[in-house]
Amino acid sequence: MKSTEVLVIGGGPAGLAAAIRAGEAGAKVVLVERDDFLGGQLIKQTHRFFGSKREHAGTRGFKIADDLLAKIEELENVEVLLSATALGHYEDGVVTVLVNEKMQKIKADIIIVTTGAHEKFLPFENNDLPGIYGAGAVQTLMNVSGIVPAKRILMVGAGNIGLIVSYQLMQAGVDVAAIIEGSPKIGGYLVHASKVRRLGIPILTGHTIKSAHGTDKVERAIICKLDDKWQHIPGTEQELDVDAICLAVGLSPLVELLWQAECEMVYVPELGGHVPVRNDNLQTSVGGIYVAGDAAGVEEATAAMLEGELAGISAAHDLGYGGDPILEKRDQILTSLQVLRSGPVGEKIRAGIMKTRRGA
Repeated sequence: MKSTEVLVIGGGPAGLAAAIRAGEAGAKVVLVERDDFLGGQLIKQTHRFFGSKREHAGTRGFKIADDLLAKIEELENVEVLLSATALGHYEDGVVTVLVNEKMQKIKADIIIVTTGAHEKFLPFENNDLPGIYGAGAVQTLMNVSGIVPAKRILMVGAGNIGLIVSYQLMQAGVDVAAIIEGSPKIGGYLVHASKVRRLGIPILTGHTIKSAHGTDKVERAIICKLDDKWQHIPGTEQELDVDAICLAVGLSPLVELLWQAECEMVYVPELGGHVPVRNDNLQTSVGGIYVAGDAAGVEEATAAMLEGELAGISAAHDLGYGGDPILEKRDQILTSLQVLRSGPVGEKIRAGIMKTRRGA
């Protein structure tokens, strides 16, 4: 059995930030990642980040991943296990991990769950045809594997992911027939919407996909308008000639390990689904278990990294590392998160986080 002070489960933006902060404070850390590479969604993100210099403003996602990986490599007290899938959390606090097809038991004083989220899907006729992708799969094909997924594609969802991936598709030479959004308003930032509109991509709000058609793969899609009760409006159907359909209709937190650990959970639509109840330092209702990133509630990568830092610093402090200086860093991160979530854009997230507090 392997022993460590801090076990971080998930090597995306939140997990990397948590491991770095806990490691810098002096804690012995094991970071496990089910893929054979670290970085998570960051390595798929070619756009420049917003915010302040501290929040990597003006830096592309894959470059941020490179910077975080360089910091991880400098920390001798941080061990990284790749191709390592956390399978279960047991009553004695042991986590079982499948590492390169071999079972490994890990016992940690503190566990930080940064497992991210999975993509949601949509029910519609023929939604199992080849050529129907989640947005994450499209980003992986283009930005990791260098494969163009289609010649002409329909994007379903006008949140940030749908808008950003549409722009990336156009950069790769793929024609985006349209972006459709069921809500009456665009869900993503207007700066992303403006970029795709300048490229001539129509954004149709109040629309959804009704069906996909093709013999062996997608050849066309039928879209239609929705009424204020989200029902199809007969007679509004449009047929689009496309060879692929990309679904960017939201994410749900991956929280199976937290359920197994019997953390108190609450359903919060604003955060994507079931998430754990936690305090300001991201400690769950089970002592010694923290959460950060999309597993705590679906947000942007910047928020995930800040939450990872917060969880890592809080874990290190609980173990007796850092003293007053580490508490000052924790306060600075809390302030940064508050600023990031301020204003109208962060209203939904703020409302969701309030529901994660015990008794809310």
